[in-house]
Amino acid sequence: MIKEIITMFWRTVFIYVFTLLSVRMMGKREIGELTPFDLVVSLMIAELGVILIEDHQAPLIHAIVPILSLSGFQILISFFSLKSEKMRKILNGSPSILIKNGEIVENEMKNSRYTIHDLMAQLRENGIFNIADVEFAILETSGSLTVIPKSQKRGVTPEDLGIETEYEGIPSILINDGKINHTNLEKVELNEDWLKDELKKERINHIKNVLLMTLDTNGQIYISTKNAEELSKRIMDSMPDAFH
Repeated sequence: MIKEIITMFWRTVFIYVFTLLSVRMMGKREIGELTPFDLVVSLMIAELGVILIEDHQAPLIHAIVPILSLSGFQILISFFSLKSEKMRKILNGSPSILIKNGEIVENEMKNSRYTIHDLMAQLRENGIFNIADVEFAILETSGSLTVIPKSQKRGVTPEDLGIETEYEGIPSILINDGKINHTNLEKVELNEDWLKDELKKERINHIKNVLLMTLDTNGQIYISTKNAEELSKRIMDSMPDAFH
């Protein structure tokens, strides 16, 4: 009995890792962005893995070969799709324009089997509450809705006002859940001593008490502590010495 449990455990671990690697081979996409072809292949691979876990008498090769075959087939089809627009249309379909110049395109709605309730819900998620404010609403092949508001209804940007803005970049995470990210610390050309000095300025004596600490390209530091009663969130406006 114990031997069977151990065998099932290792089979499950092996199938999990093998299936995960196979899916990773097929490329990176969010679940909501999977094309119908990608979704079918992913479901078939998952089903093969489940069958082999349930039937612990079946040889592992019975799952390895089909999973590798499906992964290879998907990679091959994806390669040809990159080269052929016709192939892309056959496998993925084409985007559908559901709203054009504030008017609903009824034929496309019917062909896509998209209801008014679906359309209004997607518009609200995009911050649009009036169809007349929409220039185009495009139903992508992944099922997501791309909404382009009319120019008069778009938010004002600094470019519209002729205002120049500074480059912001992405803040570097220096401490994550009480652990120093030495790689990011080296990238910003700072060291652990500087890190501890900045924490002491905020009366934080132990790095393990820091939930998150980031440094942006303007030299501003953000600190959030692990204090459950009062989550300390501070932005120190003073520039660190390393940026002077």
